[in-house]
Parts: sequence; structure tokens; C-alpha cells
Amino acid sequence: MSEFFTDARSMITLVSFVTFVGIIWWTYVSHKPADFSQAEMLPFADGDIGQPADASGKEARHG
Repeated sequence: MSEFFTDARSMITLVSFVTFVGIIWWTYVSHKPADFSQAEMLPFADGDIGQPADASGKEARHG
């Protein structure tokens, strides 16, 4: 029975490692540099982007 748990732990470790490598690959290989350039500019985007819209579909203005 203890051999089963040893094998199960080994398989879980292997699956976790493959998942980790897959996430790293997806992050750095499958994305274009333009995606990262656009994302790095988000903090400097216009302040109206995050405001909720009112019933007419226009952005709500507070103040």
C-alpha cells in the first residue's frame, strides 16, 4: 500500500511540474510582445475607463 502512495506522490509531482512549465510557456512564448506593451500601459490609461455606465450606455459622471 505504501508503494501506491509513493507512486501517487510521484505522479502528482510530475503533473504539477508539467503544469508549471506549461504556464511558463503560455506566458512567455505564446504571447506577442505587443500584448505586453499594451498591458504595461494600462496604469496610464484614461481615468474614465473603469467607471460604470448608466442606463443609457454612457459613462456616468460623478461630481
